[in-house]
Amino acid sequence: MSVIVEELVSIERLVKLLNVDLSLEYSAGIQYIQHAAVMTGAMYGDIIKELKIHATEEFGHAMVLADQISFLGGVPTAEVGQIKTSCDNVEMLEQDLAGEVDAIRRYKLRIDQAESLKEYALAGQLRAILAMEQEHAMDLMQALGL
Repeated sequence: MSVIVEELVSIERLVKLLNVDLSLEYSAGIQYIQHAAVMTGAMYGDIIKELKIHATEEFGHAMVLADQISFLGGVPTAEVGQIKTSCDNVEMLEQDLAGEVDAIRRYKLRIDQAESLKEYALAGQLRAILAMEQEHAMDLMQALGL
């Protein structure tokens, strides 16, 4: 058993970690809204539309996480994680990509943690979120020419 999974010895600890994820979903949605609103230039038209879609999807993830936290006996947080801003289009996209890369890492870990506690339905919900976060990362990488 990995050290990371062993760290998670209880549902209570998982709920705390899911609340961190929830706060970061809130901030991701807000960040996408802000970036889409201030990004300029005809060549960014398509990605601006995508950022607006991403914002909606991030708030959908937040709803799923809040429901799961409540189901597990916790109280969903109202805390919002750090929101990064910039006046530079490329930097905004890089900030968004960094957030998605972090989310992908966290959700892979969270899936393992949920399964170690035999919370298979939660793991399934997290897999769906993970798939969407990976799609967001691919959109941003394409916009950045990576």
